Amino acid sequence: MTKDNLRILLVEDHPFQLKATQYLLESFGFYRLITTDSAHGALQEMLSAEQPFDILLCDQCLPDMLGIDLVKLASQLGMIRKAILLSSLTSAELDGIESTANIHDLPLLGYLIKPLKQSEFTHLLTLP
Repeated sequence: MTKDNLRILLVEDHPFQLKATQYLLESFGFYRLITTDSAHGALQEMLSAEQPFDILLCDQCLPDMLGIDLVKLASQLGMIRKAILLSSLTSAELDGIESTANIHDLPLLGYLIKPLKQSEFTHLLTLP
């Protein structure tokens, strides 16, 4: 799938981080973005979408739901194909979350430490 047609749902509760990440993704060539600042908003976007999002790019620490729980729910409902968590948690904490995702067979490609870096993001997109 090329970045021209990759549909990304970006979920970030911090207004500056949301805008900054949106800007970075667009500067990387990803233009089919929907942004929201909450898990509730993400679920609304997913329910109104005609097809599943290719990528759910989600902050782990949302005020209304943990990112991994949103990934689990969206996956169970067939609303996403793959997910990537964004966070400023430690790598050890995120490794634990990633292990949990693997145990539950969630479509998590991995996690990225904020701020988003193009090479790390595109590397995760190349994973099977």
